[in-house]
Amino acid sequence: MSNKRQNHNKHLCVIGSGAGAGPIIYELSKAGYRVTVLEKGPWFTTKDYSKDEIGMTRRDVVTPRLIDEPQVIQYRNDEGKWIGKSNAEGGQNFWNGCVVGGSSNFMSGYFNRLKPTDFKLLSTYGAIKDANVVDWPIDYTDLEYYYDKVEKVVGVSGKVVKHKFLEPRSSTDYPFPPLKENYVSQLLDKTSKKTGIEIIPLPRAILSRRKGDRGSCYYSNFCGSYACNSDAKGSSRAALIDEALKTGNCTIIDHAKVFHLETNGQNKIVKAHYHSKENIDKYIEADIFVVAAQAIETSRLLLLSKNKEFKNGLANNSGQVGKNLIFSAGGVGSGIIDYSDYSEEERIKLQQAGVFVNRTVHHFYEIEDNNGKKQKGGTIDFLFEHANPIGKAIRNKWSPQGELIYGVNFQKRLYNYFNKQRKLKFEIFIDWQPNDNCFVTLDPKLTDKWGDAVASLRLQYNNHDITIGKILAQQGEKILESMGCKYIRSSIGTLPPPNLQAGGCRFGTDPKTSVLDPNCKAHEVENLYITDGSFMPTGGSVTYTWTIYANAFRIANHLLKKVLKT
Repeated sequence: MSNKRQNHNKHLCVIGSGAGAGPIIYELSKAGYRVTVLEKGPWFTTKDYSKDEIGMTRRDVVTPRLIDEPQVIQYRNDEGKWIGKSNAEGGQNFWNGCVVGGSSNFMSGYFNRLKPTDFKLLSTYGAIKDANVVDWPIDYTDLEYYYDKVEKVVGVSGKVVKHKFLEPRSSTDYPFPPLKENYVSQLLDKTSKKTGIEIIPLPRAILSRRKGDRGSCYYSNFCGSYACNSDAKGSSRAALIDEALKTGNCTIIDHAKVFHLETNGQNKIVKAHYHSKENIDKYIEADIFVVAAQAIETSRLLLLSKNKEFKNGLANNSGQVGKNLIFSAGGVGSGIIDYSDYSEEERIKLQQAGVFVNRTVHHFYEIEDNNGKKQKGGTIDFLFEHANPIGKAIRNKWSPQGELIYGVNFQKRLYNYFNKQRKLKFEIFIDWQPNDNCFVTLDPKLTDKWGDAVASLRLQYNNHDITIGKILAQQGEKILESMGCKYIRSSIGTLPPPNLQAGGCRFGTDPKTSVLDPNCKAHEVENLYITDGSFMPTGGSVTYTWTIYANAFRIANHLLKKVLKT
């Protein structure tokens, strides 16, 4: 990789350092521009992380303490009125990976592209009751080159196989071969032939072989929710920011909580004000400001940045900032693989820890309703239950009747659970319908430890999502049943998964109905770009990270070719 020392006068300030920020930091630093990154969390490096279940999944080590930085979650009471409650008093926590590299450090790396129809949902399938579905202002062909670039730069391992919903590709296969798989993957492949349901390999943003300074996967058995100790996982930190730092053009300021974007009295940002680690308020001046603080916090920052020109918040004269917040709808299912149903040789292979399942179903990405009308479906990803022993033990302390199990009976239950069986899970991903009752505002009363108004989240789901989710859950259960699993169950949730958030600053061509233009520049602010998942009008039926990466690379290219050259 050729690195360029700073050779341009333009200065960029990037707020956030996750998947939406990494490509901007990487590309602009490499091109010789001065890039300053403001990250609200600490700067942990690879050596700082461990496979400590308590630290990584049961304590606020990589996210803020809610007593310091709460959020308000709005619920409907029995009378149908919306009531706000601080999540410091209980409830969902929507903070994700507040460290350098953001939540991409802790993702499982399930990487699927959006399909061409995801960019044209309204024109393809029509309107949905109580949903604000719109077509994207770009289409699949505008992102395909950048999807391909993510495969090569961030690193995606897998095997492309033909299936009926395979999206068009400019390369024939992934640049890295598939990761090692458990014997259960072969069982799923056999089940695919038996049921006629296409079960295909699942690509992962995890290196199966070394890439530059990054090592390959070492199959630790603790991947999802944990940072990677070999940097095989394609986090923004390991794959992009570490490379940007080598250019000498990138400066990271950690523990920098941005609370206000100051304009010049017109439509241009001149300063990003932040609370520093020393509890001194400071600011950064720059020519271009890129916000990628994850959807909820990005909307919150714009709403906090009020002034005479933007009385409702920066870039919000349309009133659209914070609106149409989306998540990934769907649910989960599981079944038990009972080792007594298999030979000793098969049992040993099924028990093998660390290697992956890596199977997904796109067979139902489009389905038909009872009237034969086509509608959008979703995907089903298969995986083993997370290895966390504390979590497994806690989930086993109650009987099916809700009675507490303890003593010798609990010991026997744990022994059997850990030694005589293994839980195979599936996760369902479908579109969360954007709607008028799912948005971010500022709470009028509650503040964080700095005195800034916190985000208030109204989180209404659409009944359509439940209907589609149940259809896919039936298919997931069918696969597990055909495979011979026991105690099969599934559930479709109405609460959003906090780690999969987007929307709030959707892009479009009409400033009255969108916050950003098709190149993710704020309609009303000359030098403000937003490159996290906030730009997405709809989310597709896959995890968002690959699309966020790809779009951020697209915007980086736009900045280099069309903005910074002028």
